[in-house]
Amino acid sequence: MRQGFRQSMAWLHTWAGLVTGWLMFAVFVTGTATYYRADISLWMRPELRAGPAEPAPAAERGLAYLKTHAPKAMAWYVSLPQPDRPLIGVYWMDNLEAPLGQATLDVETGAPTVARETQGGDFLYRFHYELQMMPVLGRWIVGGAAMILLIALISGIVTHRRIFADFFTFRRDKAPQRGWLDAHNVTGVLALPFHLMITYTGIVTLGVMYMPWGVTAAYKGDDMRFYVEAAQTTTWRPAAGRTAEAAPVTPLLARAQAEVSEPLEMVIVNNPGDANATVVAVFEEPHGLAHQHPQIAFDAVSGAVVERVGTMKPAAHVFTSFTGLHEAHFASAPLRLLFFLCGLMGSATIATGLVLWSVARMPKAGEAPGLGLRLVRGLNIGTILGLPIGIASLFLANRLLPVDLAHRATWEGGAFFGAWTLAALVPLARPHRRAWAEMGLAAGLLFGAVPVVSALTTDRGLDFLGFDAAMLGLGLVLALGARKVGLYEGRRQVASTAMARDDLARKGFVKAKGLVKAKGLVKA
Repeated sequence: MRQGFRQSMAWLHTWAGLVTGWLMFAVFVTGTATYYRADISLWMRPELRAGPAEPAPAAERGLAYLKTHAPKAMAWYVSLPQPDRPLIGVYWMDNLEAPLGQATLDVETGAPTVARETQGGDFLYRFHYELQMMPVLGRWIVGGAAMILLIALISGIVTHRRIFADFFTFRRDKAPQRGWLDAHNVTGVLALPFHLMITYTGIVTLGVMYMPWGVTAAYKGDDMRFYVEAAQTTTWRPAAGRTAEAAPVTPLLARAQAEVSEPLEMVIVNNPGDANATVVAVFEEPHGLAHQHPQIAFDAVSGAVVERVGTMKPAAHVFTSFTGLHEAHFASAPLRLLFFLCGLMGSATIATGLVLWSVARMPKAGEAPGLGLRLVRGLNIGTILGLPIGIASLFLANRLLPVDLAHRATWEGGAFFGAWTLAALVPLARPHRRAWAEMGLAAGLLFGAVPVVSALTTDRGLDFLGFDAAMLGLGLVLALGARKVGLYEGRRQVASTAMARDDLARKGFVKAKGLVKAKGLVKA
């Protein structure tokens, strides 16, 4: 090792952060937003009114729809209405290779809902860990980047000499490089435990997919048995191949609700219509860190209880606790807000680190920036401001696209990626500093337009006051940031002009002094 250990860690921190920075910024921003996924989903379906609903009648309506529209499916899933999700979601699986079929139904009638087709908050949630790509590919990309980010975090801690002092150090008026370094350190150190926790638990959450060899070796390819023994699901009973009339579902759900105090969340029917069919009642996870859903399985024909999800073993309990910690399902409103603020600081840490890399390599006066620096600058603007522009466009598309437009959810996603791509390309044709100001102003205006467009296109009044205030706040912050960049350029021009004027004055004084000397009016 030619350099010292700390210098090597600094090199590792710099390049590990740069390689994964743009992707992890997007993952952090969308993950932070999904702490309020339910609120976003409600806003994106303004036709629905939040409120309580009886689960058993809703389950009956969902199953009636599936009997008509998916009679030969191998499994039915009915997602029951919740206070923050007032609709019935039905899903069916025709075979293990086919994608899930799905529909959303009205809670009162069981007919397809008139609410607009949208992914709601699930769009940002799925982007957070799958990038809206094929699930396996997207999870591998995000997981690989998260592993490199964890290396960047640890090497960054080793590099620091004075972590405690960085709590109180922000020299905004010093040189640009010093200011960005302080901002990177302050946001990184203030929420450092959160950054380590959220990155590590994110990797662990998908750990079985990244390292499946232990499960494969121990269970010889029978992965389902692993999840049954881990108390994550009930046993799948193979179909008997004979049809049989199923017992009414409502009494079964009433018996299940008598045993479990948590709200009923989902009803699953495996092998519907078969003599070996089962009905599984799935409940919300109890309050606590571990992410485990109580489940009771009934024989669909006789109504006898065939299985209850048991107590988790220690290893499974630790694993589900990591998952619960990452998703913060246990968090009360103040704690959820704290997670959200820490997520924002994580995003800011990554963003300031990316900008710091480019500021530290600014060319000297009169030198043109190299290709690598221009590429990093373009990616910085395209990601740090392009992503917010994409999110604001997603919300605006939700309000502006016709409600009955075919494949409407896909069009919303197209608006997100289209606006993001455009915001990444435009700065390439603009001067660097102006591009920051212009894109920041565009993002601010788009976020500011969200509540205005929403008020003009819906009749919900002040029902989404919190969401609208958040949009206005984001827009204001982005617009003020753009203005600050613009003023900074102005100050530079003023300072440059003043320096030029002083220089001219000085030259004039020297010239006048020479003339006076030449005429012998003063002594040399």
